[in-house]
Amino acid sequence: MNQNTQNDLGRLILRVALGALVLLHGIAKLRGGMGGIVSMVEAHGMPGFIGYGVLVGEVIGPLMLIAGFHARIGALFVAINMLFAFVLVHMGDLAHLNPQTGGWALELQGMFLFSAIAVALLGPGGYSANGR
Repeated sequence: MNQNTQNDLGRLILRVALGALVLLHGIAKLRGGMGGIVSMVEAHGMPGFIGYGVLVGEVIGPLMLIAGFHARIGALFVAINMLFAFVLVHMGDLAHLNPQTGGWALELQGMFLFSAIAVALLGPGGYSANGR
């Protein structure tokens, strides 16, 4: 297997894993309704419609990643979504460790954010809907 094939496979694995795992969160929001998200956004002084942006970051972006269709843009949607999640939900946990595991309390959110940034920088690779 040559170096380009390995790079493309690595990017494919990263894209699909990130997309699928974030998409599960988006599906949960679609099933459970958007009321809680909209209320949280309004509680922070922003217009409620901004809460619907979570669907861009947790449904549309992940689908773009999985397909490799403009995956850099999809990754940016996920990264922006995660930044909003950090600010709106998780600011109090930024410096905390999980007492049961010793890991960072926000390791899942951090992994989503930094994986999305990596895909945005690396691109989708050759195994994607519209290529590099």
